Amino acid sequence: MLRNSILLIVFAGLCSSCAQDSRHGSLYEAKVSGTFSIVAVEPKAGICGAAVASKYPAVGKIVPYARAGVGAFCTQHWHNPKWGERALDLLAKGHLPEQVLGELLHSDALRDKRQLAIIDMSGRAANRNPARADASGVWWGAVSGKYYACQGNTLVGREVIFAMARAYEESKGSLADRLMAALAAGDRAGGDHRGRLAAGIRVAKEGVKDYWLELYVDKSDDAVVELARKYAALKHEAKGTRSQK
Repeated sequence: MLRNSILLIVFAGLCSSCAQDSRHGSLYEAKVSGTFSIVAVEPKAGICGAAVASKYPAVGKIVPYARAGVGAFCTQHWHNPKWGERALDLLAKGHLPEQVLGELLHSDALRDKRQLAIIDMSGRAANRNPARADASGVWWGAVSGKYYACQGNTLVGREVIFAMARAYEESKGSLADRLMAALAAGDRAGGDHRGRLAAGIRVAKEGVKDYWLELYVDKSDDAVVELARKYAALKHEAKGTRSQK
């Protein structure tokens, strides 16, 4: 109850209705991130970003990627961090999101283990769920809407993704505020069924080199709550007026 109260207090005013395989051996251990994440853009403002949480350590530094004027991308389940910059390079060259995913997966021997999400600055989004998620996956899926896409695997159930989508659509404030609200909503809905170890948010803005905002919790007993506390205490232009109070 206490952790839910903290999350609700942090985001009060942002959202009015957000209630709540052995043959691969060590490769499995090194490459699998059970995760829930969101990618989103604000086309007119030239802002894009992604947020993620998982039982996987330092997940905020390996799953989400964003680039000013280009878009955002997430690689998860059997994640491949090398795809982060490559996906954004392809998007920057004018490839449609679906074309980028096709290019990444075309010759990939582990394509059926990947979960990917990508969105460009026009708000065109595409998801790819794993066709053969691991047994621990329990539930995986994705949902997209106006200028955003939510996706996850190894979750307690479908409500995690739908809660994230509702929170992003119904929250007030900046893109960063809404990404955080979505992450908090997914966490309150149960998140990763194995636990809450790490979380992160990355936001990029046209005219700003590298990430405009990046905030991480790499190891914690309650990562999203800790990330929410850090975000609430942060003074940054990426935050909306309401969350600055």
